Amino acid sequence: MILSAHEIVRRIKSECAQERLVIAPYSAECQQPASYDLRAAEDIILSRGTCTLVPSLEWVELPVDAAGTLRCRSSLGRRGVLMGAGFIDPGFRGQLTLCLTNMGGEDIAVRKNDRIVQMILHEVRNWSEGYSGRYQDSSGAVEAK
Repeated sequence: MILSAHEIVRRIKSECAQERLVIAPYSAECQQPASYDLRAAEDIILSRGTCTLVPSLEWVELPVDAAGTLRCRSSLGRRGVLMGAGFIDPGFRGQLTLCLTNMGGEDIAVRKNDRIVQMILHEVRNWSEGYSGRYQDSSGAVEAK
């Protein structure tokens, strides 16, 4: 089940640690009916033909009963930008490293606070434990480890 805007906001405000979702800083302008738009943390150029790692402005903490998928926003997709590495495990916390490959015909400037990726949140049923891997508590764009 995909979480609706209402459910995303409810979980952000929840007092229950087991279901609480953190998106900081949260912006109502980024909230979509069934997703949340993540923003770039810095000015960056997406050079033609290259994969660029872009840190999300937002710090995200998923509860263990939620996972996320990442999709490039259609405005960038129409210019030839593809999204890679688009899954967030239950229990993950940190800034997200967004892997954007520009397959278009020109370099693309991304400015700090530009909405660049949609985060779609899904319910995870019968979960057992959350993420505890090497990218936990990531800050900034993190290269492969």
